[in-house]
Amino acid sequence: MSQTTSVHIGTGGLDQLVRIAETQPLSPACDHFYFLRHGQTGRNAQRIFQAVDEPLSELGLQQAARAAGLLAGEPIRTVVCSDARRANDTAHAVGTALKLVPAAQAALRERNFGALIGTSSANIDWACEPEGGETLTQFVARTRAALDEALRLPAPVLVVAHGGTLYALAALLGVPVDLGLLGNAQPLRFERRGPTWGVTPLLRQTDGNAALA
Repeated sequence: MSQTTSVHIGTGGLDQLVRIAETQPLSPACDHFYFLRHGQTGRNAQRIFQAVDEPLSELGLQQAARAAGLLAGEPIRTVVCSDARRANDTAHAVGTALKLVPAAQAALRERNFGALIGTSSANIDWACEPEGGETLTQFVARTRAALDEALRLPAPVLVVAHGGTLYALAALLGVPVDLGLLGNAQPLRFERRGPTWGVTPLLRQTDGNAALA
């Protein structure tokens, strides 16, 4: 597995997330947009639930720079990001390459896991109801509203957020997500063909299939 695609997100409870999303599908007016999960953090690597102020690791900074290079040639007009430090810093790295200033939105934050923050996420159960945190229904509703607003901005839009955001986004669009697409700072292009949405990773010519390993 390559450094840019290590996956530290559990899958427990995702069937429930999909069922919730199916009741409130997202229907963007645009025909394509981009999504970028933040670069790696120390707690990503340790598989620990993170607070909003968790910074990028040295590897995460490198990943953000690589993502900026991949996105620099794309016709992106708007960058919107979670205001969590790891997403905000990733977005600013990309925004510098695009000559755009990211707009940070608290509504695009990762799910709030409340009392679980600081504990192991190795066996994460998305169906849990953490003390002081969000239920899965609350998280999907918040994320849907934030994405709906973001994708109404001048297109094409780049959304920089979190692994949980990506799960919710894919479910809201009816797109199956291959775990190979969930790596830190892997730029993705979502595109609508007729009524159906699909997702494609952006790769350097020399990358081949490495980003899906």
